[in-house]
Amino acid sequence: MTELPGVYRFFDSNKNILYVGKAKNLKKRVSSYFQRTQLSPRITRMVSKINHFETTITRTETEALILENNLIKALAPPFNILFRDDKSYPYLMMTGHAFPRITSYRGKTDKKNTYFGPFPNTWAVRNSVQILQKVFLLRTCEDTVYKNRSRPCLLHQIHRCSAPCVGLIATSEYAKDVAKAIAFLEGNHASVMHDLENKMLALSDELEFEKAADVRDRIADLSGVLQQQSMDAAADGQTNIDILAVVEKMGQVCVNLAMVRGGRHLGDHAYFPSVVKVQGDLQSELKDYLLFFMAQRYLDDSAQESDIGQAQIPQIYVMNMDLGEEGALLAQSLMERTHKKVQFITQPQEQRRHWLKLAQDNAELSLLKRISENSGQNRRTLALIETLHLEIEDTEQLRIECFDISHTSGEATQASCVVYQKHAMQNKEYRRFNIEGITPGDDYAAMAQVIGRRYAAFQELPPEKVPHIILVDGGKGQVEVARQILSELGVDIRLIVGVAKGEGRKVGLETLIFADDRPPLELGVENAGLMLIAQIRDEAHRFAITGMRAKRQKTRNVSRLEEIEGIGAKRRQKLLARFGGIKGVAGATIEELSQVEGISSSLAQQIYKQLH
Repeated sequence: MTELPGVYRFFDSNKNILYVGKAKNLKKRVSSYFQRTQLSPRITRMVSKINHFETTITRTETEALILENNLIKALAPPFNILFRDDKSYPYLMMTGHAFPRITSYRGKTDKKNTYFGPFPNTWAVRNSVQILQKVFLLRTCEDTVYKNRSRPCLLHQIHRCSAPCVGLIATSEYAKDVAKAIAFLEGNHASVMHDLENKMLALSDELEFEKAADVRDRIADLSGVLQQQSMDAAADGQTNIDILAVVEKMGQVCVNLAMVRGGRHLGDHAYFPSVVKVQGDLQSELKDYLLFFMAQRYLDDSAQESDIGQAQIPQIYVMNMDLGEEGALLAQSLMERTHKKVQFITQPQEQRRHWLKLAQDNAELSLLKRISENSGQNRRTLALIETLHLEIEDTEQLRIECFDISHTSGEATQASCVVYQKHAMQNKEYRRFNIEGITPGDDYAAMAQVIGRRYAAFQELPPEKVPHIILVDGGKGQVEVARQILSELGVDIRLIVGVAKGEGRKVGLETLIFADDRPPLELGVENAGLMLIAQIRDEAHRFAITGMRAKRQKTRNVSRLEEIEGIGAKRRQKLLARFGGIKGVAGATIEELSQVEGISSSLAQQIYKQLH
């Protein structure tokens, strides 16, 4: 084996990935797993499962660190620490129009617009948008609304917008307000205040006292905002700082990230790893958790696809843990990515010390809350396992897949499948199924179709993906349909549990129905296991309804387009292609519609009228 740097991957006998790691010397690192005796319980268990391994050579240890992070995110190995976050980070977006719009944004950034962030939560974005509205009077309306205004809206009347839609402000003046807003977001608060003060004095000298009073009010609003913030004169003019605190309680770990952007503390967000049992040296393991978190957050290739993405990475990191040599490697990787100096601070002073203390306190509070919630879910999971006499040693292993059918009088029928495991709903594993080829309103046929499609490859599922309970929202009819389909597929019918609603559909009055010879069970509202079933059933119902409503609305909009005389299949296809779907067609103006090939001005008016 080579002694070069690189990445190694361990696999079990079924070729399932177990672990991804990096090494400065691959030969020494990989062989150490099979020579050392003092391994943590988690690593000992992993080594016992290793069947073979693969390696990938890199030029430097830095490249190995980046490749390791990308593989962990892509493969999600069960023995790696992985911080999961179901949502992308919110940004404040300023569009590239002549009169830019400000709004919150999630998703991939581009170079057409200007982005500020990321923010720790949507509240922080909304708060910043409100400030920019109030102080700089920037527009927030959608383009379709902006283009069709004939008079100022309510926001102008309450002094939250300068009404560029109807020409009440010149392009040059609006551009100045945009420049001030950008300066404020970048932390140049003093220069913004100075410019506003000069503008107020100039208007006063010109005897424009009413306009001067408006600027005075804007200065007062901005002063109030700045006084509410904990400000810090950051070193070297840097005003973008991330504060990271890792804490442990009762074997559980939390990393709390607080963000300072433009000198303003925007709040924080708690993150929890998928591997949560601390059993070895506490300080060493906490260092590993923080390292993995920072690598996954800041070295993600998807965040580096544009210069904008790189601009979001701060240069200053305040943390409660010294990362040692691994930290130096991480800092080197960040500097190579951003081409800027990166500073890790573990002994902060003054304001930064206060911020770090807040981050630690919030991490502990989040951890206590999570432990409390998990203990309740653990109790419910254990109660259900005992009630149904399931042979499961670890309650985290219990996997429940629940199905529900939703439609409106047979229209837009959809089935949902939601997954419960590790004491939580696994949102990323949710699935929706469009049900077709059945008699409208035939719930039994719909259930048969979704069960058959979901478990067609049941025998090929990896062990951790095999459900212990297949939960069906319905009574004897739905259970019998599921029994017939699963029997044909060779699946154990004892997995099927039906949930028949009780009188008045009240929680606690449900009856559990089984596909084998077991008698129905009425557990009662006091049974913790039934509460878990009700929780999962309700989530499946919610997920099915939202999908059905979206499908129904899309179907109705398309049908409304088909009803217009002169709109055939070709013109409809051109419209949908031009505007990216029916939603885009509905949001287009008459002028935009008439620019589509084959759409005359009169036909565009008909389309607009039909969809509004």
